Amino acid sequence: MGISGISIWQLLIVLAIVVMLFGTKRLKTLGSDLGSMIKGFKNSMSDEAKKEEEEAQKNLEQKSTATTTSAEKTEQNNTKV
Repeated sequence: MGISGISIWQLLIVLAIVVMLFGTKRLKTLGSDLGSMIKGFKNSMSDEAKKEEEEAQKNLEQKSTATTTSAEKTEQNNTKV
C-alpha cells in the first residue's frame, strides 16, 4: 500500500500515461524550468536576507555614531564649565 491508499502499480500507470501524453523531452524541459525557478527563488530570498542584514548594520552604525556625537558634545560642555 502506497501513499493514502494508492498502490505502486497505480502510480506507475499514472507515470506511464503522463510520459505518453507529454513525452520525455517536454518533461525534461519542464523539470529544468522548475529547477531554475526554485533556484531563482532561493537567490532572491538570500538577497533579501543580505539587504536586511546590511540595513541593520547601518542602523547600528548610525546609532553608535549618534551616541558618540552626543557624548562628545556633553564632554565639550563639561570642559567649557
